[in-house]
Amino acid sequence: MLNLFSGIFKTQQPAQRTFGWADGIVLALVVVVIYAGVRLAIDTPAEIEGPSISLAPEVLPYYAVRSVGRMAAAYVLSLGFALVYGRVAAYHHWAEQVLMPLLDVLQSVPILSFLPVVLLSLSAVLPQGVAAEVASIVLIFTSQVWNLVFVWYQSLTTIPGELNEAATTFRFSTWMRFRTLELPFAAIGLLWNSMMSWAGGWFFLMAAEIFTVGEKDFRLLGLGAYLQEAANQEDYRAIGMGIAALVLVIVLLDQLVWRPLLAWADRFKLEMTESDNPPTSWFYDVLRAAHITNWLDGRVRQPLMRGLDALLVRTPQTSVTRNGTNGRQRRPWFAYLVLAAVGLGLVYGVAQTGQMLAEVPAAQWSNIATGVAATLLRVMIALVIALAWTIPVGVLIGTNPRIAAVLQPVVQITASIPATALFPVLLLVVLQLPAGLNIAAVVLMLMGTQWYLLFNIIAGATAIPQELKFTSTLLRLNRWERWRTLLLPALFPYIITGAITASGGAWNASIVAEYFQLGGKTHQVTGVGALIADATAEGDFHLLLAATLSMILTVVLINRLFWRRLYRRAEEQYRME
Repeated sequence: MLNLFSGIFKTQQPAQRTFGWADGIVLALVVVVIYAGVRLAIDTPAEIEGPSISLAPEVLPYYAVRSVGRMAAAYVLSLGFALVYGRVAAYHHWAEQVLMPLLDVLQSVPILSFLPVVLLSLSAVLPQGVAAEVASIVLIFTSQVWNLVFVWYQSLTTIPGELNEAATTFRFSTWMRFRTLELPFAAIGLLWNSMMSWAGGWFFLMAAEIFTVGEKDFRLLGLGAYLQEAANQEDYRAIGMGIAALVLVIVLLDQLVWRPLLAWADRFKLEMTESDNPPTSWFYDVLRAAHITNWLDGRVRQPLMRGLDALLVRTPQTSVTRNGTNGRQRRPWFAYLVLAAVGLGLVYGVAQTGQMLAEVPAAQWSNIATGVAATLLRVMIALVIALAWTIPVGVLIGTNPRIAAVLQPVVQITASIPATALFPVLLLVVLQLPAGLNIAAVVLMLMGTQWYLLFNIIAGATAIPQELKFTSTLLRLNRWERWRTLLLPALFPYIITGAITASGGAWNASIVAEYFQLGGKTHQVTGVGALIADATAEGDFHLLLAATLSMILTVVLINRLFWRRLYRRAEEQYRME
């Protein structure tokens, strides 16, 4: 049974230590990396020439392939990173002490503000074209990976105890456990978050493809650069074709990739009663009926999987106990030398960072503190608004396959359209209202926040076993009782996962939400995002470093003091058992 009838608000079990030595080391490491990037950025060439962007219709397929290629490369890296990172953090207490604080820090880094540093620092050590391509993939990677890590970690820590015991009893190897238990159990959550990763990735792809800093042109051939060039030339025909090409790519991905995968993954739902309306896909049906697909399955996939099983089944079994370890192993002497060298490097880097921060005037520190408070308030408002509508809509889509077949492509397309493309139209309306700039900032944060919640809630609602829905019907639970005893407890882990990534997305979106240009004029509101954007535009690297680190520290504190406690509650009380 699901542990669903104990109520959401229970006395919290003794919390684990909130902060420790690992947090200090992680923060020091990130500080040093950011400082190194800033120092490299200062030494870049004064002028960099970008590519020539054509607006001819015949280049759109080529540009679309370039953009999708960058997205695909970043997604493959994100998925591989998430599977390794989340599994190590879930099963090893010593690793979790370092990896989870590091995850909190990394997902809080405002990459839109750090993009200039990434591009400029890479340009100092790599050829121009290579630097821009690598930077774009890194930027998309950072927008795709964190929610995948969180949902994979959440799935591993909420696997039912009886399934863990069965895997231990049958002495599954690490590979067999991964292939037959962990990956199937997490499949639905990973799929919906993969769709979210691609939706969020389009926003960052557009930003990466059109980036310029003064005389340094880092634009890349792709749909983002095409749309920007069309807007600069006020070529409305080209703008329409560019948007149409983007929507067509998103629809094709939905119909040819995501819908077939969702139909295939329905088999992994943890239930004993088959759903009356399972998700369907016309392309999945075509693939199943095709003889060549069956031939490839029998001649390629199955022999390959048998070979992998034979090769990897002999690997030693890892501990599957939560926070377990594989026993103590003595470290070789050179490991201590490496640790000592890393420690000395961290000390030196932190000292240099401190010296750079000491040059920031007291007045700017006061502005940073005020900006952090203002941005925090906007993030909280955006998150509350997002929760208010994503929970009911996500449950509706996740529990009704017929509605999902209609709304899921609409949601996927809407989430994939970059919010910044619609923002100028929004500004023309809200700037006429009292506090219009603040309203616009909250709305843009909301547009960058709500989809993380919606996709996770849909995944959670989809994963509710059918027999539990039948049981709630047989017990004649009214609507409120059904929400209180079944839906909200079952969704709780997914809501927390979505809220963590959504809040990180809102902080990141503050960079463009609080500082924007319209009609040749610069508009900004009080906030740390505006300070970061202004420092980037002015080339004030001291203020950029101080404001960025302040934002990171704030997000880490919120994650550790608030979200991590709720994560523990989800892990301990609301899991399939």
